[in-house]
Amino acid sequence: MNDHRRRRPSRPNGSRPPKRKDSPARPPAEVDPARQVALDVLRAVRERDAYANLALPQLLGQRKVTGRDAALATELTYGTSRAAGLLDEILAACSNRPLSDVEPTLLDALRLGAYQLLRTRIPSHAAVASTVDMVRAEAGSRPAGFVNAVLRRVGERDEAGWIAELAPDPAADPVGHLALRHSHPRWIAQAFADALGSTGDELAAALAADDARPAVHLVARPGEISADELAAITGGDPAPYSPYGVHLEAGAGDPGDLEPVREGFAAVQDEGSQLAALAVTRPDVAGSDLRWLDLCAGPGGKANLLGALVTLDGGVLDAVEQAPHRAELVRGITRDLSVRVHVADGRDPGLEPGYDRVLVDAPCTGLGALRRRPEARWRRSPDDVGDLGKLQRELLLAAVSLARPGGVVGYVVCSPHLAETEGVVSDVVRRSGATQLDARPHFPDVPHLGDGPGVQLWPHLHGTDAMYCALLRAA
Repeated sequence: MNDHRRRRPSRPNGSRPPKRKDSPARPPAEVDPARQVALDVLRAVRERDAYANLALPQLLGQRKVTGRDAALATELTYGTSRAAGLLDEILAACSNRPLSDVEPTLLDALRLGAYQLLRTRIPSHAAVASTVDMVRAEAGSRPAGFVNAVLRRVGERDEAGWIAELAPDPAADPVGHLALRHSHPRWIAQAFADALGSTGDELAAALAADDARPAVHLVARPGEISADELAAITGGDPAPYSPYGVHLEAGAGDPGDLEPVREGFAAVQDEGSQLAALAVTRPDVAGSDLRWLDLCAGPGGKANLLGALVTLDGGVLDAVEQAPHRAELVRGITRDLSVRVHVADGRDPGLEPGYDRVLVDAPCTGLGALRRRPEARWRRSPDDVGDLGKLQRELLLAAVSLARPGGVVGYVVCSPHLAETEGVVSDVVRRSGATQLDARPHFPDVPHLGDGPGVQLWPHLHGTDAMYCALLRAA
């Protein structure tokens, strides 16, 4: 008798038979809300050039994600954004196809999963499974399988192991090695090295501090509340250097919810920004000292501090901002101070010269605030430095021309790049006849201020953004 039964093909040991078409579908896993928020913010940053610090609070509020879930979403969003360059190097080593061929939505998820594996205490199985579940829910099983395979390879080493394998030799290329270790574009790490005069431990400390999540800094409005009172109300600590500053722990919640901030008695402002603005008020000027100018005032943080101080003395601050919506922000934050807001180009604002003090908080690359704007390091390019340099020079020249003879001009940028700091100032001094003052005495009790005459603050030395300040006296 003929046997009409077909012989079943053999399977590798331990493999499962294929699922029958009529078998019940796998029930969808519940997607974790905190991780989904983080993934959606990463997507908004990539697709719409959104800012993580603006998109994240909006999504948390819309989806009513609070407490520990909100803290997790915040850590994953900012951490993944900061580490994207390092994560991409590792993911490329673990993928069987170039990252340029990976769908952007999958790459967002891969980065989020890899960050959890390498830089958090989340158990590996939870980091992988939660990421795979999100991909499966959105894109299906095949992409989920790809993500699962790549992340399992990522998890075979810790961060130090991957850096040892992928980073340049520290002896042959110390800047390149530290750039990858601390997830900075190489050109930014080189700019830090040039400003510090170091490619060793000092550079490593600066990049490490720039790669860490910063504390929240508040400024108490002079005449309204003291720093000690603000610290007592908010549970923070008085800042070490600014007489108006308060530090809150990272992850302490949305500072906008604090009553003093809601009421306008305080604002969020990095201590370095406070110190730079205050430095402009400290050099002596002969005669009148009641007419001040903020030439690049939006969004209003320094104008608020300077406006409060000059109001107490009976003077007036003119605040210039070219963008109407940013000028409106300045009006809002200074509405009850002696501040006049002008919508104009700071290079030619149409104001009567003769100011006693002028602040130029110039547009810059923002390389000094990368720890607060985690996606910015991957958006900037070396070309931005040259493009901004011309504008910075024109604004500073305009400021000198608007100051009265003997008046003080402060030039401030949130960047340590020498082309934006010393390069701009030395050129303007040569062209304008202004005299550069030693700014260091006007940062009282602040250590490690270097050789002068300008002041460069650093996260690893001062706990502030990398703010630069030069002070000039107009001829």
